[in-house]
Amino acid sequence: MLQQTQVATVIPYYLRFLSHFPTITALAAAPEDEVLRLWSGLGYYARARNLHRAAQTVVGSQGGRFPRQVEDIAALPGIGRSTAAAIGVFAFGARQAILDGNVKRVLARYSGVKGFPGEKRVADRLWREAERLLPRRHVQAYTQGLMDLGAGVCTRARPRCASCPVHTDCVAFRRGATDALPGARPRKRVPHKRTIMLALTCAGEVLLEKRPAPGLWGGLWSLPEVARRADLQTQCLQRFGARVLAVEKLPTLGHGFTHFTLDIRPLHVQVSALVPHAAEPGQVWLSLAEARRAAIPVPVRKILAQLDTRES
Repeated sequence: MLQQTQVATVIPYYLRFLSHFPTITALAAAPEDEVLRLWSGLGYYARARNLHRAAQTVVGSQGGRFPRQVEDIAALPGIGRSTAAAIGVFAFGARQAILDGNVKRVLARYSGVKGFPGEKRVADRLWREAERLLPRRHVQAYTQGLMDLGAGVCTRARPRCASCPVHTDCVAFRRGATDALPGARPRKRVPHKRTIMLALTCAGEVLLEKRPAPGLWGGLWSLPEVARRADLQTQCLQRFGARVLAVEKLPTLGHGFTHFTLDIRPLHVQVSALVPHAAEPGQVWLSLAEARRAAIPVPVRKILAQLDTRES
């Protein structure tokens, strides 16, 4: 959960997740929809699917016992080199270097490593620094201290260098370059995309479709989307067996992703009747209350909240 998400945001999700899935066995046995529902709002949903798959792998291939070797941990779905090393250090006392976002910033400044850490050349240099500085003993305390140093002292903006225990050896501090290191991500134009979502309602229920995985909001339930110039009456009849009674425009929603922004234009489509048709897989009619409890993306939850207000 801490990959790509801050601690303050994660804590309530983490506590709720553990209360539902207190063991790896419980998580492995859970339906994916339930896992995604409890993850909804954290974003980057591939993390939740990988976590679920990793639990199933541990139960199915490891007899329910979590692997102790860092190489075996890294082989689990969704666990990369740094996360595997951190698990090895804190769970099993392994002597391994880590390189999360905070540690990258500390090492880039301390060792004077120029460039954006997301570039392979820079990342490779930081890994060499992380391994070079790794102590022989007390690796757990060192690793925790390194992460805390980045989170609370060597911060992205206005680092508290005077409070840093290693500032006299820090290249960036000596050169007055703490603002320049680590290097910023190269600027790229963020694409802007648009879509139309249909909130079809009939007899107090709304239609949800399951999104394919992988992909945007993969595995989550969402509102159907249509092309901008689609014939709405025909689309609704052919795809959903729904006869359209009325269409109402709802306020446009903006939603930001890592690599693009999305404008969602929701249409509330009131359905007069449902007729027999060859239903596509992954479609379900739910009451508004049930739909809002499902594993749905945040923008869809906001659209359903608007519908709920109109219904009440």
